[in-house]
Amino acid sequence: MFERDVDVFPVSTGSAANGLRLAALTPLRGSVLSHPESHINTDECGAPEFFTNGAKLVGAPGPDSKIEPDAPATAVRRRAGDVHSVQPSVVSISQATESGSVYTLETIRRLSGIAEDAGPRVHMDGARFANALDQLGATAAEMTRKAGVDVLSFGATKSGAMTADAIVSFDPALAAELAFRSKRAGQLTSKMRFRTAQFGAYLTDGLWLRNARRANEMAARLGDGLKSVAGAGLLATRRPTSSSAACPSTSPKDFSPRATPSPTTAGSRASSGSSPRSRTTPTTSTSSSTRSAATPGEPRRPDR
Repeated sequence: MFERDVDVFPVSTGSAANGLRLAALTPLRGSVLSHPESHINTDECGAPEFFTNGAKLVGAPGPDSKIEPDAPATAVRRRAGDVHSVQPSVVSISQATESGSVYTLETIRRLSGIAEDAGPRVHMDGARFANALDQLGATAAEMTRKAGVDVLSFGATKSGAMTADAIVSFDPALAAELAFRSKRAGQLTSKMRFRTAQFGAYLTDGLWLRNARRANEMAARLGDGLKSVAGAGLLATRRPTSSSAACPSTSPKDFSPRATPSPTTAGSRASSGSSPRSRTTPTTSTSSSTRSAATPGEPRRPDR
């Protein structure tokens, strides 16, 4: 997939993948630049701060839930060396984003170039990685290490797997740090082979990409259907795994007995390609961690 040896650490959730890789990349004095609407900012209950022991998340704005390409240029150098301020250490992008938009390869390379010139590392939250690949028609290598990404949170759960995601590192220097952090976080399980066996089927004969293509097609179909609903307006064009619409609050059938109108909008958001999320029922999971071969002696920032 990535056209070279990489370090792989299977984990049970995307939140674990994001938290652990941010912890490996961010020193105690560091900060993480990400879009205010990114998953690490809005949906992980402080897990990034917990895993990093309090690293500051700094918003880097932009339309469509994507960081504006030029936004980090100033942020990565702001108060550099000032002991009174956290130091920018990571630029984190979601591919695809929470709203379903996708960074182009050119934009990823541009953001990575800004980060590399100033020092921060680049992380990609790939919870919907396969969906973005299908949308762009790119390869996994082109959208990650060849575009300047240092670490990838590789999502499989949202594309058919069960409690099976992974951290993929393109920098061998991070392997030991990620291994110890994964073990300490309870992500190394004694029966990990039962979880990771899914990746064998998932990645064989392009199943993972077929799943993503199907989800994207269903999102487009859902969007087309919503256009015909009286009083509804489609908020986004075709995007990976999600179609969003403002729906009338007087719909004859509610989504659940406990559902209540939003205080700010009269609409609801619908999505395809992933499981419904419950805001009221907590869940628990077990976890895992391992690594694959990497070539020793490579530079800190290899050709990714």
